[in-house]
Amino acid sequence: MPTGLWVLFITTAVVYFGLAHRVLDRMRLTDTQALIFLGLMVAGSFVDLPLVRGEVNLSVNVGGALVPLALAIYLLTRADTTRERVRAVLAAVATAIAIRIIGSLGSFDPPANNLMDPLWLTAIVGGAMGYLAGRSRRAAFIAGSSGVVLADVSHAVQVAAQGVRSDVSIGGAGVFDAVVIAGLAAVLLAEVFGESRERLQGGPRLGEDRPQALYQDEGVAEGSDTLSLSDEPGGQGEEDRRE
Repeated sequence: MPTGLWVLFITTAVVYFGLAHRVLDRMRLTDTQALIFLGLMVAGSFVDLPLVRGEVNLSVNVGGALVPLALAIYLLTRADTTRERVRAVLAAVATAIAIRIIGSLGSFDPPANNLMDPLWLTAIVGGAMGYLAGRSRRAAFIAGSSGVVLADVSHAVQVAAQGVRSDVSIGGAGVFDAVVIAGLAAVLLAEVFGESRERLQGGPRLGEDRPQALYQDEGVAEGSDTLSLSDEPGGQGEEDRRE
């Protein structure tokens, strides 16, 4: 079974048992919405929709491309400001460029001839770049997962332009694993490093819009002064609250 599917099954279990509620709340996703998207990614991973037939047989994988892009668009609509939306889109483009550059510098021979499987390298670069460019949990996921898909699209365009006879599935095959791992890794990095930096700098700032789901975690009783938690590391950015 592909690594990406194992990761999705584990993530689904974590969400189902309520262990990811805090992170999902900051991304403006409910447990039910997250489970729906995870289920669609699993089911869609087995479906390739043909786009072009010829010297280059081009198709798009539903679970590895269409569903992650749909989730990214949904998260963009939940963003608080235009600035945050623009930053997330630019972060996705920057992630795609970084993946393409790293890919051009390395060899894509069989894994036995490399120190690391190129697809794992893609996932790691996508996750790290998604966090660094996106910073917030929501933008990090958008950048990590969408960046891998965009890099795959650019590869497909390059193959078509060169007229190389091949079968290309955008978001399919091993790229599916990279999309899943990169998106989740970016969110995990944002959660771990963002939370650590926030605590080192004195914790979240006072405000009016702290997520209801976080009240019990911080011991804040209803009716008292609420806290606003900036999702961006270091407590920066009004647009990142409640992500």
